[in-house]
Amino acid sequence: MEVVELYELHYSDLLQLSSDKSLSDEFIEEIQRLESVTRSVMENLGPEGPGLLAITGVPEASNLRRTLLPLARKLALLNNDDRKRLLKEQNLGSDVSLKNPNRDVSSFSMQLKYEQCYERSGCQVDDLDVDNRDEGEVDQDEFKKLGCTFKELGYCMMDLGHRLAQICDKAIGGQELQQSLLESGTAKGRLIHYHSAADNDVIREAAKRNGQSKARNVKVNKNEQSSLKQRGIESSKDQSNDYGLWQQWHYDYGIFTLLTVPMFLLSSHQEAPAAINNDSPVSSKHEFPSPGGHTYLHIFDPKKNQVFIVNAPSESLILQVGEAADILSKGKLRATLHCVCRPPNVENLSRETFVVFLQPAWSKQFSLLDYPLELLALSGQQCGVCSKGTEQYRQVPEELSHEIQKIVPPLLSRLKDGMTFAEFSRETTKQYYGGKGLQSNK
Repeated sequence: MEVVELYELHYSDLLQLSSDKSLSDEFIEEIQRLESVTRSVMENLGPEGPGLLAITGVPEASNLRRTLLPLARKLALLNNDDRKRLLKEQNLGSDVSLKNPNRDVSSFSMQLKYEQCYERSGCQVDDLDVDNRDEGEVDQDEFKKLGCTFKELGYCMMDLGHRLAQICDKAIGGQELQQSLLESGTAKGRLIHYHSAADNDVIREAAKRNGQSKARNVKVNKNEQSSLKQRGIESSKDQSNDYGLWQQWHYDYGIFTLLTVPMFLLSSHQEAPAAINNDSPVSSKHEFPSPGGHTYLHIFDPKKNQVFIVNAPSESLILQVGEAADILSKGKLRATLHCVCRPPNVENLSRETFVVFLQPAWSKQFSLLDYPLELLALSGQQCGVCSKGTEQYRQVPEELSHEIQKIVPPLLSRLKDGMTFAEFSRETTKQYYGGKGLQSNK
């Protein structure tokens, strides 16, 4: 597979381009440079680009990432009672049934409000000396600041998305994207732990010791499961094991998705049982280099009928276009079909990431007027990518292409003129996963 090196937008340029202040004519070279940056942004987020870019040089983002991401695994492997108490204290919810010992993904979520985004005072994380603790030592302070760190990084990413919306609006004309974000009032933040095989073994062993047999396994709420799958953060057991996927192929249906570059943690089968039995978090002291040197986020280009591996600069933040932005921009921005693959032959490696989903208000109406109909038909219609195999993809026969189309329904089949965002999201979830397409309130 070919590797896509994401276009790098520096934070300082993002600030300038989203500012209302204009440069005087004497700064003609700087004006031309910024115009070139804007063109590059639109090319990379537009129909001929990958639909993603990387934002670099964001103040405090690296520190917040390194503080928050290891907590995803520690939370996932805490015993149920302590985790429930901790999440309640930190005003966090979950998108999965955390009592289900067979889960492959753990997700911790919070609604983030724009009004608080621009009123926040800042979260001090410099004093959290994560790397210098003794193995297995419990540091209550890191969990006390979990909610604060979650919100601070989330608000930072919301601000980035809002500024990108301003830049895109200026290039497209109007204020559709910016106003749609502000009208929604909120964004959803998710701290996600993709389990290693070792993590799964530990959780199942702990469930057995607690007398939780397979017959008594907690069933995931269907509405909750549909919402999670639509966000693309849970893969079924056969998908993850047979297809090598942590996350099945899908489009995000919001405006923008902001992601941290993932953190990989290497665990052992011996370290975690004590953590669950003795109410202590699992120690994951050091970030492990990506086995493939990339993010394991894969994207599919339906025009080229080809899969690409996404590579992003370390410590950068990734912005990805969702279907709502595609629709609102009349196709000038491109939603990205993507999945997350498991690294092959590394059973003890987990993947940690933090994601913020920016979307319009549920009442936002979509219009198909002036939207290129060929793009509607193209979305999901030419998914000729083989879903089997982790590192080898190829163009596939028509019958397998149809199999993928069952997973990724074309936008034209889900979107009708005049639909609200709520109606579109319900229809999208219904066609992906069946049922009524109801969204989780968490």
